[in-house]
Amino acid sequence: MDWIENLKELFKKTFNDEVEKIENVRADGSNRQIIRFISKNRSVIGVFGPDKKENRAFVEFSKFFYSKNFPVPQIYSFDEEKQIYLETDLGDTTLFNRVKELRTDENFPDELIEYYRKALLWLSKFQIEGVDGFNVNWCYPRKEFDEQSMMWDLNYFKYYFLKLGGIEFDEQKLENDFKVFVDYLKNAPRKFFLYRDFQSRNIMIKDENLYFIDYQGGRYGFLAYDVASLLFDAKIDMPPKMREELLNYYLDIPLVKSVIKKDEFLKYYYYFVFIRLMQAMGAYGLRGFYERKTHFLTSITYVIKNLEYLLGVVKPEIKIPEIIKVFKRITSSSYLRQFSDKKLGLNLRIYSFSYKDGIPPDPQGNNGGFVFDLRCLPNPGKDPLYSTYTGRDRIIRDFLDKSPEVNEYYKNCFELINQTISNYLSRNFTELYVAFGCTGGRHRSVYMAERLYRDFMNRKNVYCILKHLSLEKANL
Repeated sequence: MDWIENLKELFKKTFNDEVEKIENVRADGSNRQIIRFISKNRSVIGVFGPDKKENRAFVEFSKFFYSKNFPVPQIYSFDEEKQIYLETDLGDTTLFNRVKELRTDENFPDELIEYYRKALLWLSKFQIEGVDGFNVNWCYPRKEFDEQSMMWDLNYFKYYFLKLGGIEFDEQKLENDFKVFVDYLKNAPRKFFLYRDFQSRNIMIKDENLYFIDYQGGRYGFLAYDVASLLFDAKIDMPPKMREELLNYYLDIPLVKSVIKKDEFLKYYYYFVFIRLMQAMGAYGLRGFYERKTHFLTSITYVIKNLEYLLGVVKPEIKIPEIIKVFKRITSSSYLRQFSDKKLGLNLRIYSFSYKDGIPPDPQGNNGGFVFDLRCLPNPGKDPLYSTYTGRDRIIRDFLDKSPEVNEYYKNCFELINQTISNYLSRNFTELYVAFGCTGGRHRSVYMAERLYRDFMNRKNVYCILKHLSLEKANL
Protein backbone atom coordinates (compact mmCIF):
# COMPACT_ATOMS: atom_id res chain seq x y z
CA MET A 1 0.00 0.00 0.00
CA ASP A 2 1.36 3.42 -0.95
CA TRP A 3 0.49 5.02 2.37
CA ILE A 4 2.53 2.43 4.30
CA GLU A 5 5.53 3.04 2.07
CA ASN A 6 5.03 6.78 2.47
CA LEU A 7 5.00 6.41 6.26
CA LYS A 8 8.16 4.30 6.16
CA GLU A 9 9.88 7.01 4.14
CA LEU A 10 8.67 9.67 6.58
CA PHE A 11 9.97 7.56 9.48
CA LYS A 12 13.42 7.27 7.89
CA LYS A 13 13.51 10.97 7.03
CA THR A 14 12.44 11.98 10.54
CA PHE A 15 14.63 9.66 12.61
CA ASN A 16 17.36 8.58 10.16
CA ASP A 17 16.39 5.05 11.13
CA GLU A 18 15.10 1.94 9.39
CA VAL A 19 11.77 0.26 10.22
CA GLU A 20 12.26 -3.36 11.25
CA LYS A 21 8.73 -4.33 12.17
CA ILE A 22 5.20 -3.02 11.69
CA GLU A 23 2.00 -3.81 13.63
CA ASN A 24 -1.60 -2.87 12.91
CA VAL A 25 -3.34 -0.76 15.54
CA ARG A 26 -7.11 -0.89 15.77
CA ALA A 27 -8.83 2.41 14.94
CA ASP A 28 -12.35 1.47 16.15
CA GLY A 29 -14.90 3.54 14.19
CA SER A 30 -12.36 5.77 12.46
CA ASN A 31 -11.56 5.70 8.75
CA ARG A 32 -7.89 6.32 9.55
CA GLN A 33 -5.24 3.64 9.09
CA ILE A 34 -2.95 3.34 12.12
CA ILE A 35 0.35 1.44 12.14
CA ARG A 36 3.04 0.91 14.77
CA PHE A 37 6.57 1.23 13.36
CA ILE A 38 9.34 -0.42 15.36
CA SER A 39 13.08 -0.02 14.89
CA LYS A 40 16.07 -0.84 17.09
CA ASN A 41 15.82 2.56 18.75
CA ARG A 42 12.16 3.44 18.98
CA SER A 43 8.49 2.62 18.53
CA VAL A 44 6.33 5.21 16.79
CA ILE A 45 2.73 5.40 15.60
CA GLY A 46 2.13 6.22 11.96
CA VAL A 47 -1.25 7.43 10.73
CA PHE A 48 -2.81 7.81 7.31
CA GLY A 49 -6.01 9.85 7.37
CA PRO A 50 -8.12 10.24 4.22
CA ASP A 51 -9.58 13.56 5.42
CA LYS A 52 -7.04 16.40 5.11
CA LYS A 53 -9.00 18.83 7.28
CA GLU A 54 -9.40 16.26 10.05
CA ASN A 55 -5.67 15.52 9.90
CA ARG A 56 -4.84 19.20 10.16
CA ALA A 57 -7.15 19.59 13.15
CA PHE A 58 -5.59 16.68 15.02
CA VAL A 59 -2.01 17.69 14.28
CA GLU A 60 -2.47 21.35 15.20
CA PHE A 61 -4.48 20.53 18.33
CA SER A 62 -1.77 18.06 19.38
CA LYS A 63 1.02 20.60 18.89
CA PHE A 64 -0.96 23.21 20.80
CA PHE A 65 -1.82 20.97 23.76
CA TYR A 66 1.68 19.49 23.84
CA SER A 67 3.10 23.02 24.13
CA LYS A 68 0.93 23.46 27.22
CA ASN A 69 2.36 20.25 28.73
CA PHE A 70 -0.95 18.44 28.39
CA PRO A 71 -0.58 14.64 28.17
CA VAL A 72 -1.14 14.21 24.43
CA PRO A 73 0.99 12.52 21.75
CA GLN A 74 3.87 14.49 20.32
CA ILE A 75 3.73 15.01 16.56
CA TYR A 76 7.15 14.08 15.19
CA SER A 77 6.44 14.90 11.57
CA PHE A 78 3.51 15.65 9.28
CA ASP A 79 3.25 15.37 5.50
CA GLU A 80 0.03 17.18 4.76
CA GLU A 81 0.16 16.48 1.05
CA LYS A 82 0.36 12.70 1.55
CA GLN A 83 -2.04 12.86 4.51
CA ILE A 84 0.32 11.05 6.90
CA TYR A 85 1.94 11.83 10.25
CA LEU A 86 4.06 10.23 12.97
CA GLU A 87 3.26 10.54 16.66
CA THR A 88 4.15 9.16 20.10
CA ASP A 89 3.46 5.49 20.70
CA LEU A 90 1.29 5.46 23.82
CA GLY A 91 0.86 1.69 23.86
CA ASP A 92 -2.32 -0.32 23.56
CA THR A 93 -3.89 0.02 27.02
CA THR A 94 -6.92 2.26 27.17
CA LEU A 95 -9.03 3.19 30.16
CA PHE A 96 -11.68 0.94 28.62
CA ASN A 97 -9.24 -2.00 28.72
CA ARG A 98 -8.35 -1.25 32.33
CA VAL A 99 -12.01 -1.16 33.38
CA LYS A 100 -12.61 -4.58 31.81
CA GLU A 101 -9.48 -5.91 33.50
CA LEU A 102 -10.14 -4.63 37.03
CA ARG A 103 -13.91 -4.62 37.31
CA THR A 104 -15.39 -7.85 38.67
CA ASP A 105 -18.97 -6.86 39.54
CA GLU A 106 -21.28 -3.84 39.62
CA ASN A 107 -18.80 -1.86 41.68
CA PHE A 108 -15.65 -0.11 40.56
CA PRO A 109 -12.52 -0.70 42.66
CA ASP A 110 -10.76 2.36 44.12
CA GLU A 111 -8.04 2.12 41.47
CA LEU A 112 -10.56 2.67 38.67
CA ILE A 113 -12.27 5.51 40.50
CA GLU A 114 -8.91 7.22 40.82
CA TYR A 115 -8.31 6.91 37.07
CA TYR A 116 -11.67 8.56 36.42
CA ARG A 117 -10.92 11.38 38.84
CA LYS A 118 -7.62 12.02 37.07
CA ALA A 119 -9.41 11.98 33.72
CA LEU A 120 -11.97 14.53 34.92
CA LEU A 121 -9.23 16.72 36.37
CA TRP A 122 -7.42 16.73 33.03
CA LEU A 123 -10.70 17.30 31.23
CA SER A 124 -11.22 20.51 33.19
CA LYS A 125 -7.77 21.69 32.03
CA PHE A 126 -8.55 20.90 28.38
CA GLN A 127 -11.89 22.69 28.65
CA ILE A 128 -10.82 25.80 30.52
CA GLU A 129 -7.07 26.30 30.17
CA GLY A 130 -7.15 24.78 26.69
CA VAL A 131 -8.93 27.79 25.18
CA ASP A 132 -6.11 30.19 26.07
CA GLY A 133 -4.40 30.74 22.72
CA PHE A 134 -6.65 28.26 20.95
CA ASN A 135 -7.04 28.89 17.20
CA VAL A 136 -10.62 28.18 16.13
CA ASN A 137 -9.54 28.12 12.48
CA TRP A 138 -8.19 24.59 13.10
CA CYS A 139 -11.63 23.31 14.06
CA TYR A 140 -13.35 20.83 11.79
CA PRO A 141 -16.11 20.53 10.71
CA ARG A 142 -17.35 23.56 12.72
CA LYS A 143 -15.81 26.09 15.07
CA GLU A 144 -18.51 25.71 17.72
CA PHE A 145 -21.02 23.18 19.00
CA ASP A 146 -23.80 25.48 17.87
CA GLU A 147 -27.36 25.01 16.64
CA GLN A 148 -26.16 23.59 13.31
CA SER A 149 -23.90 21.04 15.02
CA MET A 150 -26.70 19.97 17.33
CA MET A 151 -29.17 19.52 14.49
CA TRP A 152 -26.62 17.42 12.62
CA ASP A 153 -26.38 15.11 15.64
CA LEU A 154 -30.14 14.90 16.06
CA ASN A 155 -30.74 14.10 12.41
CA TYR A 156 -27.87 11.58 12.50
CA PHE A 157 -29.83 9.90 15.31
CA LYS A 158 -33.11 10.09 13.38
CA TYR A 159 -31.91 8.72 10.05
CA TYR A 160 -29.27 6.19 11.08
CA PHE A 161 -30.72 4.89 14.32
CA LEU A 162 -34.48 5.43 14.47
CA LYS A 163 -35.21 4.62 10.84
CA LEU A 164 -32.73 1.75 10.51
CA GLY A 165 -33.60 0.43 13.98
CA GLY A 166 -37.31 0.26 13.21
CA ILE A 167 -38.42 2.82 15.81
CA GLU A 168 -41.72 4.49 14.95
CA PHE A 169 -41.95 8.29 15.18
CA ASP A 170 -43.93 11.25 13.87
CA GLU A 171 -41.37 13.13 11.80
CA GLN A 172 -42.94 16.56 12.07
CA LYS A 173 -43.49 16.28 15.82
CA LEU A 174 -39.92 15.04 16.25
CA GLU A 175 -38.58 17.95 14.22
CA ASN A 176 -40.62 20.33 16.36
CA ASP A 177 -39.11 18.81 19.50
CA PHE A 178 -35.62 19.00 18.03
CA LYS A 179 -36.09 22.74 17.57
CA VAL A 180 -37.30 23.20 21.15
CA PHE A 181 -34.40 21.07 22.38
CA VAL A 182 -31.76 23.03 20.44
CA ASP A 183 -33.29 26.40 21.33
CA TYR A 184 -32.84 25.48 24.98
CA LEU A 185 -29.29 24.11 24.68
CA LYS A 186 -27.97 27.01 22.62
CA ASN A 187 -28.33 29.22 25.71
CA ALA A 188 -25.65 27.25 27.55
CA PRO A 189 -22.31 29.15 27.67
CA ARG A 190 -20.01 27.91 24.88
CA LYS A 191 -16.71 29.61 25.71
CA PHE A 192 -14.92 26.35 26.58
CA PHE A 193 -13.02 23.70 24.59
CA LEU A 194 -15.36 20.84 23.76
CA TYR A 195 -13.29 17.68 23.28
CA ARG A 196 -16.26 16.03 21.52
CA ASP A 197 -15.33 12.34 22.07
CA PHE A 198 -14.06 12.22 25.64
CA GLN A 199 -14.60 8.55 26.40
CA SER A 200 -12.67 5.58 27.78
CA ARG A 201 -11.29 4.32 24.45
CA ASN A 202 -9.67 7.70 23.83
CA ILE A 203 -7.83 7.73 27.16
CA MET A 204 -4.55 5.81 27.11
CA ILE A 205 -2.72 4.44 30.14
CA LYS A 206 1.05 4.24 29.92
CA ASP A 207 3.30 3.78 32.96
CA GLU A 208 0.14 4.37 35.03
CA ASN A 209 -0.23 7.90 33.60
CA LEU A 210 -3.17 9.04 31.49
CA TYR A 211 -2.79 10.33 27.95
CA PHE A 212 -5.47 11.69 25.65
CA ILE A 213 -6.13 11.17 21.94
CA ASP A 214 -8.83 11.70 19.27
CA TYR A 215 -9.79 15.31 19.99
CA GLN A 216 -9.76 16.28 16.30
CA GLY A 217 -13.50 17.04 16.45
CA GLY A 218 -12.86 19.65 19.14
CA ARG A 219 -14.44 23.08 19.05
CA TYR A 220 -15.96 25.66 21.36
CA GLY A 221 -18.86 24.34 23.44
CA PHE A 222 -20.37 23.78 26.87
CA LEU A 223 -18.63 21.84 29.65
CA ALA A 224 -21.40 19.28 30.19
CA TYR A 225 -21.10 17.49 26.84
CA ASP A 226 -17.67 15.99 27.59
CA VAL A 227 -18.62 15.05 31.15
CA ALA A 228 -21.65 13.23 29.75
CA SER A 229 -19.44 11.48 27.18
CA LEU A 230 -17.25 9.99 29.91
CA LEU A 231 -19.84 9.19 32.57
CA PHE A 232 -22.43 7.72 30.15
CA ASP A 233 -19.85 5.83 28.07
CA ALA A 234 -22.05 2.93 26.92
CA LYS A 235 -20.09 -0.29 27.43
CA ILE A 236 -18.46 0.93 30.63
CA ASP A 237 -21.93 0.45 32.15
CA MET A 238 -21.06 2.73 35.07
CA PRO A 239 -23.24 2.32 38.19
CA PRO A 240 -25.49 5.36 38.74
CA LYS A 241 -24.11 5.96 42.24
CA MET A 242 -20.54 6.16 40.96
CA ARG A 243 -21.67 8.38 38.11
CA GLU A 244 -23.18 10.84 40.59
CA GLU A 245 -20.09 10.75 42.80
CA LEU A 246 -17.83 11.51 39.84
CA LEU A 247 -20.12 14.28 38.64
CA ASN A 248 -19.91 15.91 42.06
CA TYR A 249 -16.14 15.45 42.06
CA TYR A 250 -15.92 17.26 38.72
CA LEU A 251 -18.13 20.12 39.91
CA ASP A 252 -15.93 20.56 42.98
CA ILE A 253 -12.71 20.92 40.95
CA PRO A 254 -11.51 24.46 41.75
CA LEU A 255 -10.90 25.26 38.08
CA VAL A 256 -14.49 24.30 37.23
CA LYS A 257 -15.92 26.20 40.21
CA SER A 258 -14.04 29.29 39.05
CA VAL A 259 -15.96 29.44 35.75
CA ILE A 260 -19.46 28.12 36.46
CA LYS A 261 -21.86 27.63 39.35
CA LYS A 262 -23.19 24.16 40.05
CA ASP A 263 -26.82 25.15 39.43
CA GLU A 264 -25.97 26.69 36.07
CA PHE A 265 -24.12 23.53 35.01
CA LEU A 266 -26.93 21.20 36.13
CA LYS A 267 -29.54 23.33 34.37
CA TYR A 268 -28.23 21.96 31.08
CA TYR A 269 -26.38 18.79 32.08
CA TYR A 270 -28.95 16.06 31.47
CA TYR A 271 -30.02 17.59 28.16
CA PHE A 272 -26.41 17.29 27.01
CA VAL A 273 -26.46 13.70 28.26
CA PHE A 274 -29.47 13.13 26.00
CA ILE A 275 -27.86 14.68 22.94
CA ARG A 276 -24.64 12.76 23.54
CA LEU A 277 -26.57 9.49 23.74
CA MET A 278 -28.47 10.35 20.58
CA GLN A 279 -25.20 11.11 18.78
CA ALA A 280 -23.78 7.79 19.98
CA MET A 281 -26.87 5.90 18.81
CA GLY A 282 -26.54 7.54 15.42
CA ALA A 283 -22.94 6.31 15.24
CA TYR A 284 -23.97 2.77 16.22
CA GLY A 285 -26.66 2.84 13.57
CA LEU A 286 -24.31 4.09 10.85
CA ARG A 287 -21.55 1.62 11.66
CA GLY A 288 -23.78 -1.29 12.63
CA PHE A 289 -27.00 -1.17 10.60
CA TYR A 290 -25.72 0.68 7.53
CA GLU A 291 -22.06 -0.41 7.25
CA ARG A 292 -22.78 -3.90 8.66
CA LYS A 293 -20.05 -3.68 11.30
CA THR A 294 -22.18 -5.62 13.74
CA HIS A 295 -19.89 -5.29 16.78
CA PHE A 296 -21.05 -1.67 17.03
CA LEU A 297 -24.59 -2.91 17.66
CA THR A 298 -23.54 -4.59 20.91
CA SER A 299 -23.40 -1.12 22.52
CA ILE A 300 -27.10 -0.47 21.94
CA THR A 301 -28.44 -2.30 24.99
CA TYR A 302 -26.09 -0.33 27.23
CA VAL A 303 -27.51 2.91 25.84
CA ILE A 304 -31.01 1.52 26.45
CA LYS A 305 -30.05 0.89 30.07
CA ASN A 306 -28.82 4.48 30.37
CA LEU A 307 -32.04 5.78 28.79
CA GLU A 308 -34.13 3.79 31.25
CA TYR A 309 -32.21 5.33 34.12
CA LEU A 310 -32.59 8.84 32.71
CA LEU A 311 -36.32 8.45 32.10
CA GLY A 312 -36.65 7.64 35.78
CA VAL A 313 -34.66 10.56 37.18
CA VAL A 314 -34.97 13.42 34.69
CA LYS A 315 -38.09 15.54 34.57
CA PRO A 316 -37.61 17.79 31.52
CA GLU A 317 -38.35 21.48 32.03
CA ILE A 318 -38.96 21.84 28.31
CA LYS A 319 -41.74 20.17 26.36
CA ILE A 320 -40.26 17.45 24.13
CA PRO A 321 -43.03 14.81 24.14
CA GLU A 322 -42.09 13.11 20.85
CA ILE A 323 -38.45 12.74 21.90
CA ILE A 324 -39.58 11.14 25.17
CA LYS A 325 -41.96 8.83 23.27
CA VAL A 326 -39.09 7.77 21.01
CA PHE A 327 -36.88 7.07 24.03
CA LYS A 328 -39.60 4.90 25.56
CA ARG A 329 -40.04 3.00 22.30
CA ILE A 330 -36.30 2.37 22.18
CA THR A 331 -36.28 1.02 25.74
CA SER A 332 -39.22 -1.31 25.01
CA SER A 333 -37.78 -2.68 21.74
CA SER A 334 -37.07 -6.40 21.89
CA TYR A 335 -35.38 -6.13 18.50
CA LEU A 336 -32.76 -3.66 19.74
CA ARG A 337 -32.04 -5.63 22.91
CA GLN A 338 -31.04 -8.75 20.99
CA PHE A 339 -27.66 -7.29 20.03
CA SER A 340 -26.14 -7.32 23.51
CA ASP A 341 -22.88 -9.18 24.13
CA LYS A 342 -23.63 -9.68 27.84
CA LYS A 343 -26.46 -10.07 30.30
CA LEU A 344 -27.18 -6.62 31.65
CA GLY A 345 -29.14 -7.70 34.70
CA LEU A 346 -32.62 -6.66 35.81
CA ASN A 347 -33.59 -3.84 38.16
CA LEU A 348 -36.55 -5.15 40.17
CA ARG A 349 -38.28 -2.07 41.59
CA ILE A 350 -40.59 -3.03 44.45
CA TYR A 351 -43.05 -0.54 45.98
CA SER A 352 -45.58 -0.54 48.78
CA PHE A 353 -48.24 2.16 48.71
CA SER A 354 -51.62 3.30 49.99
CA TYR A 355 -54.58 3.45 47.61
CA LYS A 356 -55.50 6.71 49.34
CA ASP A 357 -52.46 8.24 47.63
CA GLY A 358 -52.98 6.49 44.30
CA ILE A 359 -50.98 3.93 42.38
CA PRO A 360 -47.31 5.02 42.12
CA PRO A 361 -46.14 5.90 38.61
CA ASP A 362 -43.56 3.74 36.89
CA PRO A 363 -40.40 5.91 37.14
CA GLN A 364 -38.84 4.30 34.08
CA GLY A 365 -41.84 5.10 31.92
CA ASN A 366 -42.25 1.60 30.51
CA ASN A 367 -45.86 1.20 31.69
CA GLY A 368 -45.19 -2.47 32.44
CA GLY A 369 -45.00 -4.72 35.44
CA PHE A 370 -47.54 -5.49 38.15
CA VAL A 371 -49.81 -3.75 40.65
CA PHE A 372 -51.31 -6.05 43.30
CA ASP A 373 -54.35 -5.01 45.33
CA LEU A 374 -54.02 -6.49 48.84
CA ARG A 375 -57.23 -5.05 50.28
CA CYS A 376 -58.81 -8.51 49.94
CA LEU A 377 -56.43 -9.90 52.59
CA PRO A 378 -56.79 -9.88 56.41
CA ASN A 379 -55.94 -6.41 57.72
CA PRO A 380 -53.98 -6.26 60.99
CA GLY A 381 -54.43 -2.50 61.03
CA LYS A 382 -58.03 -2.92 62.22
CA ASP A 383 -56.85 -4.38 65.52
CA PRO A 384 -55.61 -1.74 68.02
CA LEU A 385 -52.95 -4.25 69.11
CA TYR A 386 -51.29 -4.02 65.66
CA SER A 387 -52.25 -0.56 64.41
CA THR A 388 -49.08 1.22 65.55
CA TYR A 389 -46.75 -1.27 63.86
CA THR A 390 -45.79 -1.69 60.20
CA GLY A 391 -45.20 -4.63 57.90
CA ARG A 392 -41.49 -4.45 58.73
CA ASP A 393 -42.13 -5.42 62.36
CA ARG A 394 -41.97 -9.03 63.56
CA ILE A 395 -45.42 -8.89 65.18
CA ILE A 396 -47.08 -8.03 61.83
CA ARG A 397 -45.01 -10.57 59.93
CA ASP A 398 -46.03 -13.30 62.38
CA PHE A 399 -49.70 -12.31 62.04
CA LEU A 400 -49.67 -12.42 58.24
CA ASP A 401 -47.40 -15.47 57.98
CA LYS A 402 -50.06 -17.50 59.78
CA SER A 403 -52.78 -16.60 57.26
CA PRO A 404 -53.44 -19.25 54.53
CA GLU A 405 -55.06 -16.53 52.41
CA VAL A 406 -51.94 -14.38 52.56
CA ASN A 407 -49.61 -17.25 51.74
CA GLU A 408 -51.73 -18.41 48.81
CA TYR A 409 -51.92 -14.86 47.47
CA TYR A 410 -48.16 -14.36 47.81
CA LYS A 411 -47.47 -17.71 46.11
CA ASN A 412 -49.50 -16.62 43.08
CA CYS A 413 -47.76 -13.23 42.98
CA PHE A 414 -44.34 -14.85 43.25
CA GLU A 415 -44.99 -17.28 40.40
CA LEU A 416 -46.11 -14.49 38.06
CA ILE A 417 -43.16 -12.29 38.95
CA ASN A 418 -40.64 -15.12 38.79
CA GLN A 419 -41.85 -16.15 35.34
CA THR A 420 -41.60 -12.56 34.13
CA ILE A 421 -38.11 -12.09 35.58
CA SER A 422 -36.84 -15.22 33.84
CA ASN A 423 -38.29 -14.01 30.55
CA TYR A 424 -36.93 -10.46 30.95
CA LEU A 425 -33.44 -11.71 31.80
CA SER A 426 -33.40 -13.90 28.69
CA ARG A 427 -34.41 -10.91 26.54
CA ASN A 428 -32.08 -8.39 28.23
CA PHE A 429 -34.93 -6.28 29.57
CA THR A 430 -33.48 -4.35 32.48
CA GLU A 431 -36.51 -3.01 34.38
CA LEU A 432 -39.50 -4.57 36.15
CA TYR A 433 -41.94 -2.63 38.30
CA VAL A 434 -43.93 -4.36 41.07
CA ALA A 435 -46.25 -2.44 43.42
CA PHE A 436 -48.27 -3.73 46.37
CA GLY A 437 -51.14 -1.57 47.56
CA CYS A 438 -53.42 -1.70 50.60
CA THR A 439 -55.68 0.74 52.43
CA GLY A 440 -53.11 2.57 54.51
CA GLY A 441 -49.87 1.45 52.92
CA ARG A 442 -48.44 0.41 56.30
CA HIS A 443 -49.12 -3.29 56.97
CA ARG A 444 -50.08 -5.72 54.18
CA SER A 445 -48.37 -3.86 51.33
CA VAL A 446 -45.17 -3.36 53.31
CA TYR A 447 -45.16 -7.01 54.38
CA MET A 448 -45.55 -8.27 50.80
CA ALA A 449 -42.94 -5.90 49.41
CA GLU A 450 -40.44 -6.95 52.09
CA ARG A 451 -41.17 -10.63 51.48
CA LEU A 452 -40.64 -10.29 47.73
CA TYR A 453 -37.45 -8.33 48.30
CA ARG A 454 -36.04 -11.09 50.54
CA ASP A 455 -36.89 -13.78 47.99
CA PHE A 456 -35.11 -12.03 45.11
CA MET A 457 -32.31 -10.06 46.77
CA ASN A 458 -29.77 -12.82 46.15
CA ARG A 459 -30.99 -13.86 42.69
CA LYS A 460 -28.19 -13.70 40.15
CA ASN A 461 -28.42 -10.71 37.78
CA VAL A 462 -31.40 -9.27 39.68
CA TYR A 463 -30.89 -5.98 41.54
CA CYS A 464 -33.69 -5.18 43.97
CA ILE A 465 -34.78 -1.63 44.80
CA LEU A 466 -37.32 -1.39 47.63
CA LYS A 467 -39.43 1.68 48.46
CA HIS A 468 -42.24 2.05 51.02
CA LEU A 469 -43.95 5.16 49.73
CA SER A 470 -46.50 5.66 52.50
CA LEU A 471 -43.93 5.02 55.22
CA GLU A 472 -41.56 7.50 53.57
CA LYS A 473 -44.35 10.05 53.41
CA ALA A 474 -44.95 9.59 57.15
CA ASN A 475 -41.19 9.56 57.86
CA LEU A 476 -41.43 6.09 59.36
